[in-house]
Amino acid sequence: MNTNVHLTPEQKRGIAVTVAVMVLFMIAVLAGFVNKMGQPRIITEAELRANGAIKLERPRILDQFDLIADSGGPYSTEQLAGQWTLIFFGFTHCPDVCPTTLATLNRFYETLDESTRKETNVLLVSVDPQRDKPEQLHEYVRYFNPEFAAVTGEFINLKRFANQLNVPFNKVPLEDGEYTVDHGSQVVLINPRGHYHGFFKAPLDPAKMKLTFRSIRATYNG
Repeated sequence: MNTNVHLTPEQKRGIAVTVAVMVLFMIAVLAGFVNKMGQPRIITEAELRANGAIKLERPRILDQFDLIADSGGPYSTEQLAGQWTLIFFGFTHCPDVCPTTLATLNRFYETLDESTRKETNVLLVSVDPQRDKPEQLHEYVRYFNPEFAAVTGEFINLKRFANQLNVPFNKVPLEDGEYTVDHGSQVVLINPRGHYHGFFKAPLDPAKMKLTFRSIRATYNG
């Protein structure tokens, strides 16, 4: 028995069109799934807090400040605008908390996609201006990530800036005549308008920071 089926040109074209439509449909479904997977998950205020992120009910406008960038140039309030900025107060002689925090911030930063990283700054603010000169800060923060930056300045200006962000720090004398600096360990979040938006509590967790940061960015209305 001859089981060969002979299709007309019209039938062949019809089958080809059907297969093409099915393939395009499958591609569209897959693309939609991938796109949805890539979208940030919007979480509640309670979930933010449970994951270590506190968002202010109303972002706080910062007073004018004048600090010194690790490049040696001026660093002022206006330079916080245009990007999200994560600020950590620390110092280069810090034996544990500061290097641990900066290493964690680097791991968090590396989990972000390229476009998000381009819109995100990580800034170390020195609480030890006596020893932390711009060139030292420049080398120190870039050891953790070449994209990180730092600022220093006059002690009174640094103190005023820290007070605006509710970050305490105090110089503590040591028995050998040296000193250390006690300081808050939270990481402050500044929004693209240059306003104090919230903060991440210690201990930091890169995965939780990514979850909360993506949600905060997605719900920000500028």
